[in-house]
Amino acid sequence: MKNSSISRRNFLGTTAAAAAGISIVPFSYSCSGGANKPNSKVNGVQLGLTTYSYRSVSHGLEEVLEYVLKAGVNALEMRRVLEEGLGIPQGPPRAPRGANLSDKEKAERAEAADAAREEQRKWRLSLPMQKYADIRKMYNDAGVDMHIAKFAPSKWSDEEIDYAYEATKVLGAYGITDEARESSCKRLGKFAEKHNSLAIYHTHGQFGDHGFDLDTLLGYSPANRLNLDVGHYYGATGKHPNEIIEKYHDLIPMIHVKDKTGPNHETPNANRPFGEGETPIADVLLLLKEEKWPIDVFLELEYKIPEDSDAVKEVVKCIEYMRNILE
Repeated sequence: MKNSSISRRNFLGTTAAAAAGISIVPFSYSCSGGANKPNSKVNGVQLGLTTYSYRSVSHGLEEVLEYVLKAGVNALEMRRVLEEGLGIPQGPPRAPRGANLSDKEKAERAEAADAAREEQRKWRLSLPMQKYADIRKMYNDAGVDMHIAKFAPSKWSDEEIDYAYEATKVLGAYGITDEARESSCKRLGKFAEKHNSLAIYHTHGQFGDHGFDLDTLLGYSPANRLNLDVGHYYGATGKHPNEIIEKYHDLIPMIHVKDKTGPNHETPNANRPFGEGETPIADVLLLLKEEKWPIDVFLELEYKIPEDSDAVKEVVKCIEYMRNILE
């Protein structure tokens, strides 16, 4: 794979121009005049998190910002909270796990889902980009940058994908993340090229699947990139994730970090609190520190939270765990 002229650094240098003509109006959130702004870049390695980590607690736009500041984090992958915080129409609830639905019930649910998707499409295409400029203002004023927007739009209409990339630029983010599947990699990269952005694909256990061909997926567009989840990679394969990072580092703008057991453990491929699994997190972080590659390191909190804790407290613990390795 050869490097495209599109890069994270180049894109971040153009985002201010992308918001030209959009006035910035602050939300009700206020911060302390620039004092004590967060900094989670440690010895050259940018630590951050995906807002999916807060899914188990109330997580509106202002709440998430408060949580992030408690963790001392200044770089984010924004997921769900963007559109949910702006009031996107919600789809019908999923059927209970294991529910035995009749054909009529399945048809009714499918019809309701189609209607909801159409309402969401209309909502997206009518939403002023000023709304995203306001979010950027609120977060940036507090010292927090949004590096990634996870809209997961590869199944959306063309107009909605354009909307997603326009919003991404206004937010100051360098790309959109979606799941690593062939249909996504074939489609989304073309829109990233059009918008001078990146299409970044998140992996679960695909590296453990027979015939998984990363080169082909990335090769569908020069704007395609890999969001390697080092925990999922180790949990599925038992192999050291540094092998993939070293080989594809110029095509990896970001990684997800979690601690998991390996495939040969008595409880295989299981999420664990940081330091209790087998994923070589320290090796990954120290490689990035040594090589000085511009790869963002985003915590994705997925282990079971202790009864005497919550996601906000656990995020703080995980960020501190990684800080201590790098300091």
